Amino acid sequence: MIAMILVFFCVSFVGVFAQNNFLRTDSPLLKTRSPISRISVVNVYDHDPRAFTQGLVYHQGHLYESTGLYGKSALMKKDLSSRKVLKAHQMPAEYFGEGIAILDGKIYQLTYQNETGFIYDLETFKITGQFSYRGEGWGLTTDGRYLMMSNGSSIITFHDPGTFKIIRRIQVKDGDTSIGRINEMAFVKGEIWANIFMEDVIVRISPQTGKVTGWIDLSPLYSYLPRNSQVDVLNGIAYDRQAERIFVTGKFWPKIFEIQLFQ
Repeated sequence: MIAMILVFFCVSFVGVFAQNNFLRTDSPLLKTRSPISRISVVNVYDHDPRAFTQGLVYHQGHLYESTGLYGKSALMKKDLSSRKVLKAHQMPAEYFGEGIAILDGKIYQLTYQNETGFIYDLETFKITGQFSYRGEGWGLTTDGRYLMMSNGSSIITFHDPGTFKIIRRIQVKDGDTSIGRINEMAFVKGEIWANIFMEDVIVRISPQTGKVTGWIDLSPLYSYLPRNSQVDVLNGIAYDRQAERIFVTGKFWPKIFEIQLFQ
């Protein structure tokens, strides 16, 4: 997650990174003993470069996206191929939209610092409820039973979807090293996949133990972006369970990438 005052810093930083395409000296990929997967790009789709992507979900043939920034936050249903917005809900200006998850015909959406989440009807986007939590809201996903939430630390909390009561917690660790800044998340083939704020990687996490089971290096994606694109950090993972497709993007990114993994 990123506060509005950091936007211009991040845009500048990532723009430099995109031109050089190297791993930072403090990259977790340089320290890990866990497997590192490389990627190949299967398809490239247009993405609204004005979208400050905070949450991304693929559900029944459509993309659902939550965007951030005060006064610009929204929840949208999109057609992947045409980029057409099929349905949208603009959030009040005092809310900074964050991660989303879809479960049992409902969309759950976090906010950054309001300690408030919203529940929408999947079909109408009508708000049907709210829930509360302590601290910041960053990423949200589901295993079909629980809602799993990140708050920018190394802790992921598991919540009852009816009450949002915390059922249990895991700490994300690669060996003995805690992995913080856990951001947008997706549940993929029994694992939690998560962006790490300010890193060009996805971390793969055991939902049972919090152990890092592997990493995915996304740095090659910068070579597919238009030169001098004013992009922000990578953020956004969506999984198509039926076709086993994986989609990734970033904040202000003009493209969404369908990727495959290899070692």
